[in-house]
Amino acid sequence: MRRELLVALALVLAGCSAPALPGPIGGPSHPETPTGEDAIGWEDGYWYDDPVAVTTEDGLNESELEAVTARTMARVEQLRGLEFESTVPVEVISRAEYRNRSGSGGGGAGPPRDPWNDQVWESLLLIGEDSGSSEAIDDTLSTAVQGFYSPSRDEIVVVAPTETPAVDRRTLAHELVHALQDQQFGLNGSAETQDTQLARDGIVEGDANYVEALYERRCGNGWRCLDRPERGGSSGGGGGSSVNEGLFTVIIQPYATGPRFVDTRRESGGWDAVDTVYEDYPDSTEQVLHPEKYPEEEPVNVTVRDRSNDEWRRFDHDPVADTVGEASIFATMYHNNQTDADRYSYDSAPSVGWGGDTVVPYHDGDGNGGYVWRSTWDTEEDAREFARAYRAALVDEHGATQPRQNVYVVPDSSPFEDAFHVVRRGDTVRIVNGPTVEDLGEIHAPAG
Repeated sequence: MRRELLVALALVLAGCSAPALPGPIGGPSHPETPTGEDAIGWEDGYWYDDPVAVTTEDGLNESELEAVTARTMARVEQLRGLEFESTVPVEVISRAEYRNRSGSGGGGAGPPRDPWNDQVWESLLLIGEDSGSSEAIDDTLSTAVQGFYSPSRDEIVVVAPTETPAVDRRTLAHELVHALQDQQFGLNGSAETQDTQLARDGIVEGDANYVEALYERRCGNGWRCLDRPERGGSSGGGGGSSVNEGLFTVIIQPYATGPRFVDTRRESGGWDAVDTVYEDYPDSTEQVLHPEKYPEEEPVNVTVRDRSNDEWRRFDHDPVADTVGEASIFATMYHNNQTDADRYSYDSAPSVGWGGDTVVPYHDGDGNGGYVWRSTWDTEEDAREFARAYRAALVDEHGATQPRQNVYVVPDSSPFEDAFHVVRRGDTVRIVNGPTVEDLGEIHAPAG
């Protein structure tokens, strides 16, 4: 997964209801200008409740953008209770320019294939062999991104929703929260697995979306705010041809469930309780989806013994394995019609009860891939429910036949054309995948 981009995303969550949020901070009266050091709620000549003299019909010129940015910074400070250490440059570009910069403009060969990551996404039945994971991720992000903050360059880029250089107040506030996070806590760290990256983004994006919601509420109750420009084109998840809906559900999880996690922390201990999470990030999406499990219930360390023959080998990749986690498994179940749960709840019987997992991709050196995915669950019933749903997805959604017990073959009419061996023992499920039934034992031989 493009981890550096996940940190930066700001998505419009169409159809996603916001969590119950406390009322915005009112704040005391303030002087015309701060006395002494800089004050929370004041930036570059603007208090959080000051008006700005701008016209938005033709977009914002440079001086207008600076004024709007300064006041938005003051407002973010007022809501979040933290002080910006420096002004953050803001650039406004068109979506066409964003696609050109990200390499998703449609005129080139597209991003190179990533065979290791392809197998991870295939295990989830979300990105098939007809589309590489890098291409699917880039195409989905190029449609969904509304703006981003770059920690390495310390700048914000806003993707204009119209042909004019218009700025959506919510997008600007969201990205300024990221800049504030970076200045106060640092955002240059990395995560080793898909699940830990999504979990880390649960606080990073959850905090930004939470403040964005508070900001928007205040715009309807006390603050004079710029009108939001009408959007042109798809904002993601709305059925655009370049959007992989299953992948999109994974990507937006931090934005959809992170605010609930933040709300729980703030309810229990104010903003200080939220701040401490940046010192001890969640270890799994399970902890974000179920805040009562943070930080005590750590994921189980799941290993996969290498039982491949000389024809198949693990990738020379660091790390050699990935962990997909509860949120991604929910996306699998939702987009393979194995749950009736709401898309943005991330709560389904086949994904709840996750304890830990490991996906190990394999290749044969001739362009063929496979994987071993081992997961452990809180109870045998949880494991049974996951295995049942995964098998049903293969049969009902992808037309798999079953030549023998626990073995499934998906036909070439499906982008997941392959052979699968799905076995549950106690609270553990193991899925072995390969091009043919014969390859299954060569990728992961039965224990002797």
